[in-house]
Amino acid sequence: MDDAELPDLVSSRVGGRALYASDEFFAPRGRLVRPEPAVFIPGRYTARGKWMDGWETRRRRTPGHDWCVLQLGLRGRIRALDVDTSHFVGNQPERASLEACDLPGRATRPQLERASWSLVLPPSPLAPGASNLFATSGAGPFTHVRLNIFPDGGVARLRVRGEVAVDPARLRGRLVDLAAIENGGIVLGASDQHFGSKEHLILPGRGKSMADGWETRRRRGPGHDWAILKLGVPGKVESVEIDTAHFRGNYPDSASLEGCLAPRATLAELKGAPWEELLPQSKLRPNARHRFAARQLRARGPFTHVRLLIHPDGGVSRLRLYGRAEAP
Repeated sequence: MDDAELPDLVSSRVGGRALYASDEFFAPRGRLVRPEPAVFIPGRYTARGKWMDGWETRRRRTPGHDWCVLQLGLRGRIRALDVDTSHFVGNQPERASLEACDLPGRATRPQLERASWSLVLPPSPLAPGASNLFATSGAGPFTHVRLNIFPDGGVARLRVRGEVAVDPARLRGRLVDLAAIENGGIVLGASDQHFGSKEHLILPGRGKSMADGWETRRRRGPGHDWAILKLGVPGKVESVEIDTAHFRGNYPDSASLEGCLAPRATLAELKGAPWEELLPQSKLRPNARHRFAARQLRARGPFTHVRLLIHPDGGVSRLRLYGRAEAP
């Protein structure tokens, strides 16, 4: 799996927040963690200048640089960064760096100011109006990051991609959503993501709109679409929920689930793995939660991976796989 496809640990969708910044004269820091791509609205101005969909500081006239401290929604190990300067052309920072620290719980500003910060990304050049992608060493786990921009300017979005840090002992024996992003679940791959991203399947809460789900294009030939998930921890599945919220004329006709136990398998290897039928092909309804109890399931695991098959195509908002975590 490409590091750029790992969960965004700082997204507001998973509870990420921009806590405070050195300056936000032109545009507020909170826009950095918005999940949707930045937009540009010609002719829109505020009392302070051009409206920009991101965080933008005033022009610095003294030595130093601007910065923003953010709390990750999910504690984890950082694998990749995207310092996105979309629509900032001529007013983007020259360079950026990122530091991180680990302070679980409700860290106060004085605690963060005294914390030991690790350099994750050294000062690196930024291109204007672009996604600036950087690989990192995977250090961590961390709870907070500090984005430094040199010397000033605007950043549309910050994406902090990584692996959620999960304590298996905390989950073991409890009934939890084994696939949930907050429990370390990852959607490794999907047959198609034309209208909606596969990563939406395991986000917290219900989908807010049709855009907040996984949706494939209309299939014009034989076959069906699929998505493969790696569970945060191995476990036995006790119940399933397939949510087609907001998908009305474009929900799948039916869906089925398969599971396998293959702890170290790659996505390529999983396609040929010995999959067992978890949920037989079942009819779906538009804009509805479909709950399947233990008696409706076939093989229940333990599994490390689950494959969702939708017949023939369409949109699914969320997939929940409730079970009890076991030792790998």
